[in-house]
Amino acid sequence: MSEGGKTARSDLWGGAGWVVFGLVIVIGSIRMERFESMGAQLYTMPGFVPGMIGGVVALLGLVLMLRGWTRRAHEAATDAATPVEPLLNRRIGITMALTLVYAGLLIGRAPFWLVTALFVAAFVAVFTPTDTTPTRRATVALLAGLLTSAVVTLVFEQVFLVRLP
Repeated sequence: MSEGGKTARSDLWGGAGWVVFGLVIVIGSIRMERFESMGAQLYTMPGFVPGMIGGVVALLGLVLMLRGWTRRAHEAATDAATPVEPLLNRRIGITMALTLVYAGLLIGRAPFWLVTALFVAAFVAVFTPTDTTPTRRATVALLAGLLTSAVVTLVFEQVFLVRLP
């Protein structure tokens, strides 16, 4: 197994997932209303930016898959006796659970800034290295949650003029 638990297999599968996700975004953006009848140009069409972002996500997924493919032969030669870790491990399960609670249960039921601060704080607290003292872990998690929430809320409401839930 490689440094940090990353394997060629996880790079291949993860890259494939990002390619599919990026392509779904591109397809969704192509299917959006273009408002050509109202004189919209290519760069002002609603799906332009999401389509570009989806394309970049798909491209980076391909790069990740290429990295996995090139590492595959090296790992096969050096780590033949190493057991294979499952793709859905504990960290991914925790990430999915936190994200689903945040997006599925909390957004819209409580102020956005509070929910986002709690989500980021919980995420940081869970994934802070285990050798960190509990006081430092809590302090860093709370600061990260509050600062992230404040910046996101400020940027979206004051710069982009988007009203958050």
